[in-house]
Amino acid sequence: MGMGVPLKSYRELRVWQRTMDLLKLIYEETRKLPSEERFGLTQQMRRAAVSVPSNIAEGYGRRYRKEYLKFLSDSYGSLYELETQVLACQMLGYGLQYEPVLHEIDQVSRQLSALQTGLNRIERNP
Repeated sequence: MGMGVPLKSYRELRVWQRTMDLLKLIYEETRKLPSEERFGLTQQMRRAAVSVPSNIAEGYGRRYRKEYLKFLSDSYGSLYELETQVLACQMLGYGLQYEPVLHEIDQVSRQLSALQTGLNRIERNP
């Protein structure tokens, strides 16, 4: 979405690439959770982490901008769900690297916001 050159794929979106990096980080970090969390926080965190780039990709493939914006909104929801789960792990004293994960979540949030703003601007100025 820069320089007026159309993207060939959602995979070219920097925010999608960053969310894939976040997904990998979450999978690495959740390996550190206690085994009793395998079907609890581990599974929830991984699902939320997968949902963020998945919604970006699905929205990109939609025909109408409003649909795209709805899926970006869903990505936000999953991102904040993930942040809450990371904070829960911190509260419970699990040995995750909180700062890098929370930093990545913040950066993805900023990139999602920029993408939404850009799409909204295009919608207002056809």
